[in-house]
Amino acid sequence: MDNILEVKHVSKAFTNHVALDDVSLSVPRGKVYGLLGPNGAGKTTLIRIINHITAPDSGEVWFNGHQLTGADVANIGYLPEERGLYKKMKVGDQAIFFARLKGLSKNDATRALKEWFERLEISSWWNKKVEELSKGMAQKIQFIVTVLHRPELLIFDEPFSGFDPINANVLKREILKLRDEGATVIFSTHNMASVEELCDNITLINKSHNILTGGVADLRRQFSGNTFELGFNGDFDTFATAMDGKVTGLTDMGPDRDGIEHVQFSLISPDDTRTVLATANSAIEIRSFNPVLPSMDEIFIRTVNASNQQTSTPPAL
Repeated sequence: MDNILEVKHVSKAFTNHVALDDVSLSVPRGKVYGLLGPNGAGKTTLIRIINHITAPDSGEVWFNGHQLTGADVANIGYLPEERGLYKKMKVGDQAIFFARLKGLSKNDATRALKEWFERLEISSWWNKKVEELSKGMAQKIQFIVTVLHRPELLIFDEPFSGFDPINANVLKREILKLRDEGATVIFSTHNMASVEELCDNITLINKSHNILTGGVADLRRQFSGNTFELGFNGDFDTFATAMDGKVTGLTDMGPDRDGIEHVQFSLISPDDTRTVLATANSAIEIRSFNPVLPSMDEIFIRTVNASNQQTSTPPAL
């Protein structure tokens, strides 16, 4: 797979604190990549290293097949969690100022900004002062400034904080459109629902370590275990009798609006699928059979808790 960014065995320590410990990850080109983890896990430190704001103590970051340099930052758009707009400046003037810093001429910046303001229906904000904007309104301006020069790699740190659900959906739509137009997106968030909606891949960092990496769909299947939902036409008691001793945790979910009964259960062994389905089919008419996939929120909690238990267990004497 073609990776736009590779983090190779990166470590970073501050006074009395290890922020990153031998962290590696690969970000596929043209994907949305979630960088997840509890507060203080090391995510922001890694983002700052990628943006050349700070340097690792050891390890390397590669961008487009070569070791990252300061010149590469021009191809990276970064929206930090800490917002930074000048409150007394007018919105349009400030947006042009930031666009000029990123290499656009005044005419090109003005034209591109006007297009984005119309696209997000905020043209009336052009002559307002930043201090007149709400947190969410100011964040829209910073989002535009971040993506305006069409960088290859976009990094958003908690991009949905301060947004109501409607404006959060607007931003999600724009992020996916940027991805579809060829950009690669990394975003750090605590919102696992957004991860399921947007991310193709994730890395989960906890206590300075990478503890989980993979595709979102693959990880949900991996963590699903042996729990399934089955839809059928027939009598629940007849089905339950046929399944006695063959499955565990059998739960009657009731009928859907089409009258199809649904149940959930876990296989005693992953190899029992065919036997269970054959037995079920002799008792009722199977209409559907699907694994029950855990949410990313459940995967996050389970993985972090397991990692914390491992690190808190004292070594054997």
